[in-house]
Amino acid sequence: MTSLVVGAAPLRAARTFAIVLSGVVLITIAAKVRIPFWPVPMTLHTLAVMALAVAAGPRLAVASMLGYLAAGAAGLPVFSGTPERGLGLAYMAGPTGGYLAGYLVAAGLVGALAAGRGLLGRVAAMLAGLAAIDAFGLAWLALFVPADRLVALGLAPFLLGDLVKIGLVAAGSCARPGLRRVFAR
Repeated sequence: MTSLVVGAAPLRAARTFAIVLSGVVLITIAAKVRIPFWPVPMTLHTLAVMALAVAAGPRLAVASMLGYLAAGAAGLPVFSGTPERGLGLAYMAGPTGGYLAGYLVAAGLVGALAAGRGLLGRVAAMLAGLAAIDAFGLAWLALFVPADRLVALGLAPFLLGDLVKIGLVAAGSCARPGLRRVFAR
């Protein structure tokens, strides 16, 4: 029996690593997808972060987001618009850097608030996460954009798309108990 317990820790670590790496890949793919939408094209960043947080919980969602940010800081072209708009820390210090920080906060916040909640609780958690993303994003964007243009450039064009993405995650989260069992194995 002792050998089973000793062998379980590496297996759990490997499973956790695989989930986090899958999360990093999911966020990267979501950042690269551009969907025509009104008033601006959208990526699936928000959808990926919210889905990870709801399905995997705060610990794995934050770990995935940290892995994604570390890959980007190291210069890998994981962010939306990279490598065309720059790489690494230079990209992260640019106008969208606050949104990246907001995704990290949202991953933990949504994961914690959504845990054990029904559909309305998960939607409320995702709306709180969206508020965090936008608060961090707008605060940082204010260093680059005049205050009178901040909401028009950094919030209004993305709000409808973000609400649609939250709706999609909410609809998909109805299958959440099954997903929880997959992550628990």
